[in-house]
Amino acid sequence: MSGHIEELTSRPNGRVPNSRFPLLIHRNGVPGGGTEALIDRFRQSGWLNNWQYPGIYLYHHFHSTSHECLGVATGWMELELFGKGGQRVRVEAGDVVVMPAGVSHAMVGNSDDVMVVGGYPEGRDWDNIQEEFLSAEDFRAAAKLIMSLPIPATDPVTGGPLTQWRDTPSSVDAGWNDYRDALDASS
Repeated sequence: MSGHIEELTSRPNGRVPNSRFPLLIHRNGVPGGGTEALIDRFRQSGWLNNWQYPGIYLYHHFHSTSHECLGVATGWMELELFGKGGQRVRVEAGDVVVMPAGVSHAMVGNSDDVMVVGGYPEGRDWDNIQEEFLSAEDFRAAAKLIMSLPIPATDPVTGGPLTQWRDTPSSVDAGWNDYRDALDASS
């Protein structure tokens, strides 16, 4: 492994819960990328239910049933994170994004040769939630489910503990009262 790890933080945004855990970008986490190299690394680290596709969805969505990792095998893509109008980041071959459940993401730009590999801790199943189709009741249910998910046993790139998440303050300690307020406002 080479490169460095970027940490991006988020807050609730409308009916997008986002996460108290930082989104991690392992820059050049799997040097050179490559579909097989990424799948092998993810599987060795216990991130299963793998897929490969030329990018990710072009619309904003989040997952309530699982965290997700996205590795760029070839090319590059630009992601818009944390909801419409959110932060944009470009990831390239070899980069791996470790996405906490609840974080909104969409591909908003890409190279013609982009190929992405995904995975989920312990092979969890994933869902696909879009804010504009989410009732207040469904938002509350998704947020509660997200809060109940365990921290993955390992980082998909390093195979070691996911210390950046394990060391994150609880939602109460981190001042996530506005999360509760967002749940109340969605009613």
